[in-house]
Amino acid sequence: MAERTHNKAEGREAGGGQDKRAGKPAMAPPTRKKAAHPKQQQQGKPHSATRSKQATYRQKHPMNQQSASAETVKTGDRIIVTIKRIGINGEGVGYYRRKAVFIDGALPDEVVKAKVTRVESGYLNGEIIEIEKRSAQRQEPPCPVYGICGGCQLQHMTYASQLQAKEEIVRESFQRYAKLQEIPLRPIFGMDNPWGYRNKAQLQAGREGEDIIAGLYAAGSHRLIDISGCPIQHPVVNRVMEQVKEVMEELQIPVYNERNRDGAVRTIVARVGQATGKVQLTFITSTDRLPDSKRLVELIRERLPMVITVAQNIHKGKSPLVFGNKTVILWGSEQLEESLGDVRFALSPRAFFQLNPEQTVKLYNAVQEAADLSGSELVVDAYCGTGTIGLWLAPFAQEVRGIELIPEAVLDARDNAKSTGVDNAHFYEGRAEQLLPDWVSRGIRPDVVVVDPPRTGCERPLLDAIVKSKPKRLVYVSCNPATLAKDCQVLLSGGYKIEWVQPVDMFPQTSHVECCALLIRK
Repeated sequence: MAERTHNKAEGREAGGGQDKRAGKPAMAPPTRKKAAHPKQQQQGKPHSATRSKQATYRQKHPMNQQSASAETVKTGDRIIVTIKRIGINGEGVGYYRRKAVFIDGALPDEVVKAKVTRVESGYLNGEIIEIEKRSAQRQEPPCPVYGICGGCQLQHMTYASQLQAKEEIVRESFQRYAKLQEIPLRPIFGMDNPWGYRNKAQLQAGREGEDIIAGLYAAGSHRLIDISGCPIQHPVVNRVMEQVKEVMEELQIPVYNERNRDGAVRTIVARVGQATGKVQLTFITSTDRLPDSKRLVELIRERLPMVITVAQNIHKGKSPLVFGNKTVILWGSEQLEESLGDVRFALSPRAFFQLNPEQTVKLYNAVQEAADLSGSELVVDAYCGTGTIGLWLAPFAQEVRGIELIPEAVLDARDNAKSTGVDNAHFYEGRAEQLLPDWVSRGIRPDVVVVDPPRTGCERPLLDAIVKSKPKRLVYVSCNPATLAKDCQVLLSGGYKIEWVQPVDMFPQTSHVECCALLIRK
């Protein structure tokens, strides 16, 4: 998934900034004669006024001459690019002299004049100077800090076009990494309302002048951007964040200063229960003591009656992880009750839970369809995290065995099983590539294997272990189409075939796309 306990539930949340390009050459476009720019499609010689304009422009920008090679382009040069598609990070992708060009903010079918900002052997990066031909997909972003905070990449694109682009990202990934020109790709599951869906905000605290702000760091910088009114956050979460900032200001509670390494509050975390509307509020501090905590709790209870927990998590170190190891409940319930379908969860402040419950149900229904359980199967849920998928499938299977490397996640999974009343799901601490072969050697062979790895995909030893254990059905849940396609290539050579791939838009307005893929043994 885009965020998970076993990967980064205690790190920065997904969407806090764009991924940086790793410098890998992009796939070259199909070999064909490049179409001329519309302005260059005149028959015969251009008239004198046009020739004069062209000559003047070439004098000012010599690298734009038709005879120029992409290999001679330098940083700072101006080029004209027709955008072909949206890239995996939400950027526009076009080609200049058959060399890939990545331009943030550009949309398919647009013709843009761009300044080259980076030159690599396999690609160019550029920034828009002027949009010469505007796409019908373009819209005005509703967020005032869009393009600055880095949390969203596609607000400037209509939602219908976002869904289409994400389907293309999945298709392109399989073409490039699995060498499959055609895949059984189902229409993406979108949202009726693609705003206000995130049930948790995890925002850094800081100051802008005399004011306390809460937000994300701008991509590639330490500049904090206030996003406490973020349009993709749940409205209740936004209201809580605004009130908390006001209360902290009134009580003069010191926020953490990263440069000076002083102050108290580093991060503010608010999570709302979809079913109840109740809120769990956590202050992550660099100190053992939260200044004026008693009065802080009193004012929060007075102004925010939906808050049922006020907690403090202590994180003194320099680790990039957001949460520390110690959590203290200052007031209220130790856990927030939540549910997905018929599965109930009791969430501690550090516990992982899906950020978009509405879309998670659609994703898990696809997983259930792919597993095709009759009640007699053994299901192994690798990378099980806190057990959400395993518990979703447990009522339809004979037994579910979840495997997870992080001890705290295993304990949460067991607690969730108890909360839901599931007694046929068991969760084990360890590595799936080790436990799975051990079970098979003892005659415990899975009928269905479910994997839900981090963005880096499955480790090769696990893929090899799955192939050797020969489950009839493999359900692959992915938050990265590129690694999904790469792993599928390994599984295809191991005797599996792709039955279907179901994309799910878990995070509208961002470039992220989730997939559920069903592979069956030939």
